[in-house]
Amino acid sequence: MSLLAGSYERFIWGYKLKHLKTATTTTAETLNLTLAPQFSYAAHLSPIKSITVSGTVAASSAGDDTVKLYDLTTSTELGSVLLHSSSATSLSLFGASFFPTNLIAGATTGDVHIFDIDPFVLLKTVKVHKKSVNDVAVHPSGRVALTVARDLRLSMVNLVRGKRSYYSRLENEVDVVKYFGEGGDKFFMCSGDNVCVHNSEDARLIAEFENSKRILCAAPAHNGLIFTGGEDRGITAWDSAAGKVAYQIEDAHKTRVKGIVVLSRDGNSSSAESPFLVGSASSDGVIRVWDVRATSKGKSVPLSEADTKSRLTCLAGTSIKSLKQPQTKKDASENNAEEMDGA
Repeated sequence: MSLLAGSYERFIWGYKLKHLKTATTTTAETLNLTLAPQFSYAAHLSPIKSITVSGTVAASSAGDDTVKLYDLTTSTELGSVLLHSSSATSLSLFGASFFPTNLIAGATTGDVHIFDIDPFVLLKTVKVHKKSVNDVAVHPSGRVALTVARDLRLSMVNLVRGKRSYYSRLENEVDVVKYFGEGGDKFFMCSGDNVCVHNSEDARLIAEFENSKRILCAAPAHNGLIFTGGEDRGITAWDSAAGKVAYQIEDAHKTRVKGIVVLSRDGNSSSAESPFLVGSASSDGVIRVWDVRATSKGKSVPLSEADTKSRLTCLAGTSIKSLKQPQTKKDASENNAEEMDGA
């Protein structure tokens, strides 16, 4: 299980979350975690805007107009693409469990770029928005993606045909959009201090929540849970089915929360097991891992933390199982083909 954070100082920080059980149970009292440094280096020439992880592959973007790809098993760079006229603001990997096939990126020009992973090349650029894209979310099927931008629009991009298929005006600017639920049957958007949950089929509003302060980051989990963090310096789990707060970690950090990740054991967010490990990063450079089961007992003490001593801008994570079974590009490509054939 690894956590990767991007920083304003151009660095990417990689940590491996190691956990040892001192007993046969998995309670918070018997779970010993440590964030061991994995790598750190200046990946870009300007502050990092976005970072994403899927299986053994990670990608990052920055204001230097480049998108870079990394192999987490060897902590090496796989390739770099220069976008020339824009910089990527949001990244999303799609593909098989261990080695994804495609990277989708939203850009400052309002475009959506579609990359092939092996080899790492730009396949197509789709003009979607009139202003910078704030976030992009790829449906689990890989056929469509949702985008939100500064032009106050929600768009759907047909990734198979490579064109925009839907365009709708929003009342307020949306910063975050994510698919979640069974097979991506729902999606949610974060705008200011508001979270709204919609049905993916007809965009019908299912639930709406209001946070105390502006939300800067969010991550979905199964069973209808949505984790958010932001200027309130805390972590909140919203239950979209019950329409209320499930639990909350107040004062999770000393400064605003810039990244949040739900850490699953097998990398499958649809697993029947409730998520209990959540990673968070703040603008003061601290990364923490929490056991959310302890919140019901009134305990809000992180299981592990690391101080990068830099101004963090984003956070991404992957699971233990994915990194324990590295594959060659050839094996991964064969597995990807098998999964696509069976889809």
